Amino acid sequence: MRRFIELGYRGTSFHGWQRQPKEVSVQQTLEEALARVTGREIAVTGAGRTDTGVHARQMFTHFDVEDPLRISDERLAAALNTMCGRDITVKRIFRVSDDLHARFSAIARTYRYFIHYGKDPFLNGLSLQMSAPLDINAMNLAAELLKETTDFTSFAKLGGNAKTNICDVSKALWTPHTFVTGTPGLMFEITANRFLRNMVRAITGTLIEVGSGKCSMQEFQNVVEARDRCAAGSSMPAHALYLWSIKYPSDPPFFE
Repeated sequence: MRRFIELGYRGTSFHGWQRQPKEVSVQQTLEEALARVTGREIAVTGAGRTDTGVHARQMFTHFDVEDPLRISDERLAAALNTMCGRDITVKRIFRVSDDLHARFSAIARTYRYFIHYGKDPFLNGLSLQMSAPLDINAMNLAAELLKETTDFTSFAKLGGNAKTNICDVSKALWTPHTFVTGTPGLMFEITANRFLRNMVRAITGTLIEVGSGKCSMQEFQNVVEARDRCAAGSSMPAHALYLWSIKYPSDPPFFE
């Protein structure tokens, strides 16, 4: 029997989603909590692999059990929330069909990157502080090219183990954003069927170069077409990046 877990986490405390030798990851924390609550060794499979420091507003993971658990999904979620600590929230647990895969069944993923202008101590670790305003119109013109691109090698981490660098970006848009503290800034939202390791932060860094006047539209297009990571801009810090949402063919993808 397969179950999905919907969770969120603050990535600052973790070395990414995936288990790491001698480091604390979200996957490890969740699996250890499941073992303590159920008395079973249960492996979880995530919808993606966020890097060290990247947050997730919404992440899905699945696990399989052959025999029924002696605890309801609601009580299991509550117990995991207690066991996982303050930086992980388990929102719900629900039954799904055995052929629904947290990673491979997902049809779209959305990330958001946040920038704020000026000093705001309440946004430390949650958004990237910048002093000079960026040209949002120039960045959006460049971002439109991403929807016409299929090969994202220029924005893939060097030495990555992805079998293909082909992605289908359906949305890439900068919008003005006002934080709850009243501080002004920008939000970059990008949606694709899949993402490469470090891809969003590399794209964001290159678009920021466009917005700051360091990179022209033609130069940005040259970067995309170069299929060379060295041609693109710097990767932006992880603390301002959020895995925002994940979409499946059926929404919500669970049995009543």
